[in-house]
Amino acid sequence: MSGYENTDDEVVFAGADCVSLADFMASGLFQRTYAEGMQLVEETSAYLDGPGREAARALPREASLAYAGESMRLTTRLMQVASWLLVRKAVHEGEMTIEEANSEKYRLATKEIARQPRFDGAEALPARLQELIERSERLYARVERLDTRLRAAGPAIAQHHPLADQLRRVEAFFRESLAAEFPRPQFGRRKHRPE
Repeated sequence: MSGYENTDDEVVFAGADCVSLADFMASGLFQRTYAEGMQLVEETSAYLDGPGREAARALPREASLAYAGESMRLTTRLMQVASWLLVRKAVHEGEMTIEEANSEKYRLATKEIARQPRFDGAEALPARLQELIERSERLYARVERLDTRLRAAGPAIAQHHPLADQLRRVEAFFRESLAAEFPRPQFGRRKHRPE
């Protein structure tokens, strides 16, 4: 039985105050969140570089300022989410340690930007942009909750712990199962570690 459910963008952790990365990856939640995040990045980029640019030209001044501010927040939010997803994927694939991923350098920054109230005139923005903004806010909130839970789990069990060998075997089993179910080519490969 999975310890996670993902219903309508809400993450429910069944009976656990904190979770390990292995549990998180084994749940399938990461793959769904990763796919959703990368798809939203692509959709947003395509919109802002195409139809959104055209729509922005026709907006009145106040709405035009709101468009600039909201699109900046939208891209900032999505870059933070994409970075977080790529770092967790790198840990799962053995390219980074949990300690590196949990360092300040890879924390979700810009929380104050992501949570700001909408700009004046935002109600006049194109419906498609408003939809992308709402989806990005929900995704960011989900990733923020996941990040909090994963960080609360802390580092892996110490090597001298009596159950360390058994836990390593269980983790290896889950890694093999995930590798069979979600082969690496699905996500692509990075040539360098994140800085």
